[in-house]
Amino acid sequence: MKHSSWTAGVSLGVLAVALACAATPGCALADAKAADTGANTVGEVIVTAQRVEQNMQKVPVSVTAFGAQALREAHITNLGDIAQQTPGFTATAYNPAEPVYSIRGIGSDIGISQNAGGDPSVDVFVDGIYIGRGGTADIDAYNLERVEVLRGPQGTLFGKNAVGGLIQYVSKKPGPVPAFDFQATYGNYNRAEFSGHLNVPLISDKLFLNIGVSAREHDGYTYNETTGNRVNDERVGSATFGLRYLPTQNLEIILAGDITAQDQKGQPRHNVCDPSLDGGVHCVGVNSDPRTVDAWTDGYIKRNVKSIRGEVNWTTPIGVFTSLTGYRDVGLDLETPFFSNPVNPPAQIESTETDRNRDYQFSEEGRFSFSAFQDRLTGVVGVYYLNEHNERLELLNQQFFPGSTGIGAYPQDVHANSYAVFGQVNYKLLDNLTATVGLRQTWEDKSGEFAGICAVCATGNLPPPLAAPYDVHASKHWNALTPHFALDWQAMDNAMLYASVSRGFKSGGYQGISGSAIGAATPYNPEYAWTYEIGAKTRWLDNRLQFNASVFRTDYTNLQVSQLVPLCCVVVSNAASAEIEGVEIEFVARPISGLQFDGNYTYLDAQYTKFPGAATGNDSDKTLAQSPKHKVNIGAQYTLPLEAVSITGRLDYTYTSQLYFSPDNLPVESQPAVGLLGAHLSFQPRGANWELSLWGRNLTDQLVRTSVTDFPPFAQVLYAYQPPREYGVTVRVHM
Repeated sequence: MKHSSWTAGVSLGVLAVALACAATPGCALADAKAADTGANTVGEVIVTAQRVEQNMQKVPVSVTAFGAQALREAHITNLGDIAQQTPGFTATAYNPAEPVYSIRGIGSDIGISQNAGGDPSVDVFVDGIYIGRGGTADIDAYNLERVEVLRGPQGTLFGKNAVGGLIQYVSKKPGPVPAFDFQATYGNYNRAEFSGHLNVPLISDKLFLNIGVSAREHDGYTYNETTGNRVNDERVGSATFGLRYLPTQNLEIILAGDITAQDQKGQPRHNVCDPSLDGGVHCVGVNSDPRTVDAWTDGYIKRNVKSIRGEVNWTTPIGVFTSLTGYRDVGLDLETPFFSNPVNPPAQIESTETDRNRDYQFSEEGRFSFSAFQDRLTGVVGVYYLNEHNERLELLNQQFFPGSTGIGAYPQDVHANSYAVFGQVNYKLLDNLTATVGLRQTWEDKSGEFAGICAVCATGNLPPPLAAPYDVHASKHWNALTPHFALDWQAMDNAMLYASVSRGFKSGGYQGISGSAIGAATPYNPEYAWTYEIGAKTRWLDNRLQFNASVFRTDYTNLQVSQLVPLCCVVVSNAASAEIEGVEIEFVARPISGLQFDGNYTYLDAQYTKFPGAATGNDSDKTLAQSPKHKVNIGAQYTLPLEAVSITGRLDYTYTSQLYFSPDNLPVESQPAVGLLGAHLSFQPRGANWELSLWGRNLTDQLVRTSVTDFPPFAQVLYAYQPPREYGVTVRVHM
């Protein structure tokens, strides 16, 4: 690729800086063990990126972690907020209930992950349990210790669909110290948020309980002229619980669960019409205000999620046995008017998609972590099983004015099973040089019933995209081997250099909505990624500066690509290969007591190397969707400790260069470069157990697209947007 020499130069520079310091007597790097010694030092962060607890600075994996305090100070309520502050991570959404995540240029668009036979490219885990569909409970509801974002393929220890990376929620374990935390927020758009957490010991040092609740609502950001209602509102509530039992010193049993209920209006698209393409025939009555839509219905989002998980940890003289069991029951009903047009003559079209989903997921993982030869050999081995049953009914309502209405129904009933054995070992070749080898073998199968039915045919014609009614059965088996190799050199206690090679894969699947029986019964195959990475994790200046950097290249093959065929459907195929190169830099600096600067930068060159089946004929050398070339996040925070009160202020700024939503790289199907500004100001009286915070997001009120649907035959483009400027006040009580 054209930037290979540039990236190689940066990588050598990163290593040269770290090596030069490691080789220089008296070099002022920090001792990671002293991370918690003062307010002017960078704190130590423990992560489970390798399925065991480790200091993040000692892990040869690119990982960003957000602790509970950082989540609170940035008023982070969803993964979209986390994506803004994480290198290489972007988050968009077809609608609020079906987000689309991409890490280092690898991510699924909604055409793949939305249907019953598809899967995402970036996984979400809650306390080690894979979350397949339906999302999680609110971040506020979990009593979180941290959120981890792992970048690059994680196929060895975490398995399928982590081809781009993963996000992991890690909850605080119920413990013996009673604790209570409550927050209430009021903001613009009549925003009201409440969350609370309670931890209590039930039987002295044996049984502990924690409970979390969250409720959030706000008025809609957008006005629907047709119905007179505000849409893009929010009404969601969640509850979590955790029960921890310690029958002996060597045995730990945890039972946890969560429930979420959501019921709100939908997210109709804003219509941007180009009268120069058709003389304005299809632009009659279109409102140019991006926060105004003209949909015939508001739509709705209804989500009900119930999950329960169990964890058993048994410590023996030879290691720790762990069992993780998870069950999820997800109900998700959506109505989305994705083609929103004023009902005016001449002929107009209104396209509405209604989805009724029910998903059941069961997973079981058993693993054993061990240490031998005086800790020179460590590792983890395990087995994994996942069963998923996904029922989905999609209704496509095509209304042409004046005249006809057509509704096509597409029932999908998919059963999927995945089995895996895995292991990873780390061996100290020298006291400061460790080699890591990991391997995972996965077997999986998918089978399903797929149908296309004309539910309403007012004119006697089949509604697009249905060419003929069908009802088919299809099944397919796949397997994948996903290894991981790494070498890390602890040059000093405070400087670690590493190199790694990893493979990941994403499951194959089925179209979901198809115009024909052949299309419905024909599967697309898994996609694969090999990533080659070198990096450095360092501490400097007596632990006042943490500087981490990585350089990577990914060979991405057999890409599952979806493309919208106008007046038809979204067609998915293994149509492409790509090469991705990038650089990621993260830093945290605490030059004086109370003052912190932090930030990150990502350079990403993600291009198709082969895409002969693209809508434009050939999209080779074009940029992958959701892969901005540059992304910068800068934060500054200062705590002023006055005699009566402690005041903390924080500013965050994120710049993201142009981002495309489709492989065709058309300007109308992109989000131009944009910068977002957020702020937080808190006041806590000395000795008090409460604090008051003022916060704001998108303070410059930028218009940011999260989804694009282009309809050239009607000279129109449909957009969904991120929220406008938001601000509010939060009161927190903790004891």
